[in-house]
Amino acid sequence: MQEQINYRRRRLLGAAVVTIAAAELTISSAARAQSSQAKAAASRLPVEGKLPSLDRATAWINSPPLTPDGLRGKVVLVDFCTYTCINWRRTLPHIRAWAAKYKDKGLVVIGVHTPEFEFEKNLDNVRKAIKDLQVDYPIAVDSDYGVWRAFNNEYWPALYFVDAQGRIRSHNFGEGEYEQSERVIQQLLAEAGSAGIDNSLVAADARGAEAPADWENLKSPESYVGYGQATNFSSPGGAAADKRRSYTLPSRLDLNHWALSGAWTIGKPSVVLNESNGSIAYRFHARDLHLVMGPAMRGISVRFRVLIDGQPPGPAHGVDVDEKGEGMVTEQRMYQLVRQINPIADRQFEITFLDPRVEVFVFTFG
Repeated sequence: MQEQINYRRRRLLGAAVVTIAAAELTISSAARAQSSQAKAAASRLPVEGKLPSLDRATAWINSPPLTPDGLRGKVVLVDFCTYTCINWRRTLPHIRAWAAKYKDKGLVVIGVHTPEFEFEKNLDNVRKAIKDLQVDYPIAVDSDYGVWRAFNNEYWPALYFVDAQGRIRSHNFGEGEYEQSERVIQQLLAEAGSAGIDNSLVAADARGAEAPADWENLKSPESYVGYGQATNFSSPGGAAADKRRSYTLPSRLDLNHWALSGAWTIGKPSVVLNESNGSIAYRFHARDLHLVMGPAMRGISVRFRVLIDGQPPGPAHGVDVDEKGEGMVTEQRMYQLVRQINPIADRQFEITFLDPRVEVFVFTFG
């Protein structure tokens, strides 16, 4: 469990660094300076090491197993991901666009799916997620963290840029630096002798949950609800670990605090609803609110209703809920429940599950 906690800390550190960088990009003069810096950085690429073996992958999707020897002569982009990670989801439009634009010029994109949650180790779940997210490049399924450890990686998302000789020449952790990353790809392809490279930058088609975060208004952090990593739980009487108990909402929630109502069992990785009409409330400040959750048993669906400040969300609904706030949990994944329109302010989110046996893991925001 300590290893899992460390991975979570590293993921959040990467997101925090990117938040600062993204805020700076809102200044047009800084954006122009970054464009020049990206080109300069791409021209000075050290050798950081060799592409490690990929033979510790537990399965492959969209490809037979790939090897460093078999990839010689190709420029390789290795992308560490896990399908419920909002930080990775927001990078995905760029990864897809690079894979499509430079495929015929000698670029091979390899996703390494290293799971955060136990259900992300299920190969059927991963296959469905990859298909739903329209990822058609090779995916190394890394359920045992073998490839992660071979790279000594510490982040979701993480990019490693490998030249045609099998040498790692650059890396990028977290979101952002898309121009610099694409300039690195272009330079490595040019070094490999690829001709006719279009030096313009891709226009990423970022929609729904993949749209860039509203960094200026993002004041709520990733928040786990299982007792192993939870903070700011505010139901009266506190949490009873691994025990079925009835909870109530407090009269008031402070910003970034949350609470339960109804009959729940709070486990280490998640909370599970035991009876119908149980609720979770969270006071947040962000444009988007997502919840990683799923049925606690295969083959069931769980109806839910979302309120914002006690009212149906209307035009502030996310892609997985309608204007009335109604939706259905059908599989284990990330659900986008809120996408606010301006002005962004402190809001109280509440989701009520009309059926039992739902399992909830983490809130994320954008």
